[in-house]
Amino acid sequence: MTHPPIRIAIVGCGRISRNHVDAITAIDGLALAGVCDIVEERSRTVGETHGVPWFASYEDMLASVDCDAVAICTPSGLHPDHGIAAARKGRHVICEKPMAITLESADALVRACDEAAVQLFVVKQNRLNPAIQLVKRAIDKGRFGRLYLANTTVRWTRPQEYYDQAPWRGTWAFDGGAIMNQASHYVDLIQWLMGPVESLMAKTATLARQIETEDTGLALLKFRSGALGVIEVTMLTYPRNLEGSLTVLGETGTVKIGGTAVNRVDHWAFAEYDDDDKRIEAATTNPPNVYGFGHEGYYRNVLAVLRSGAAPDTDGREGRKSLELILGIYESARLGRDVTLPLSPRV
Repeated sequence: MTHPPIRIAIVGCGRISRNHVDAITAIDGLALAGVCDIVEERSRTVGETHGVPWFASYEDMLASVDCDAVAICTPSGLHPDHGIAAARKGRHVICEKPMAITLESADALVRACDEAAVQLFVVKQNRLNPAIQLVKRAIDKGRFGRLYLANTTVRWTRPQEYYDQAPWRGTWAFDGGAIMNQASHYVDLIQWLMGPVESLMAKTATLARQIETEDTGLALLKFRSGALGVIEVTMLTYPRNLEGSLTVLGETGTVKIGGTAVNRVDHWAFAEYDDDDKRIEAATTNPPNVYGFGHEGYYRNVLAVLRSGAAPDTDGREGRKSLELILGIYESARLGRDVTLPLSPRV
């Protein structure tokens, strides 16, 4: 039996939208249905290139395009409003990270999708990196024994010109800083792999960029398991992106996944052999940019969920967890003291 394609429209035709377009057009069973951007030239370029309707008005696209889902690729602060509008039209929602910049708006988006009986997918494509998948399997199998320490480091560069290209970048209202935007996938990975955070202490600074938010930040974490963690983030690395890494140390295992986007196995040592040990070389990838290859895998899950009822890899409630940790980091930095989680009741 031949199924009609799942039709996906995109709102926001900036940097990250290319990964969505590439993934949608690469996967048999998905189809790009339309695109929208308030900068008409951007939406026209994408629409004409791929032969789909293009719009400068999101409302017009929702009213005109026959689609099953909408991918939200707009500034972070607009994600909830754009997702809620799609849900109220009966469209599934595919939301770029972070799903929101406040817990209240994230919860409003989750509720709107629940009430409309539509799926809410939050993009966390780095979870699908082959090397990260191997670490997750090792933890789930108990190969580390007791987990002691985890570290994630994001040493990238974003010059002033990057922020000047779009007035929403580096603002509290629409973007958040280096931890909320560039490092959000890494914050997600450390809590996904190590489990819930009990408390944290953080420092942030705006050292070199003319922006409202931080360009550099650190957080010390205590997980509920008793393990400790460190998050280190900066957008000031000279002269280019240096590292996006994750290290996990346990009683009977030590692993470091390095590269510029957790794409390379740098160290892999366990007390006991497992057949996964033969897969570490194949797990190293060489992505063209820090976004990696994960969007295609992510969209394959979207297709499986919408077509055959599979479980979403990352739904709204799962996406909320890393947002809460980021907001806890900001609260600790602002107050200058330890902060305990959760910050508020979960939806």
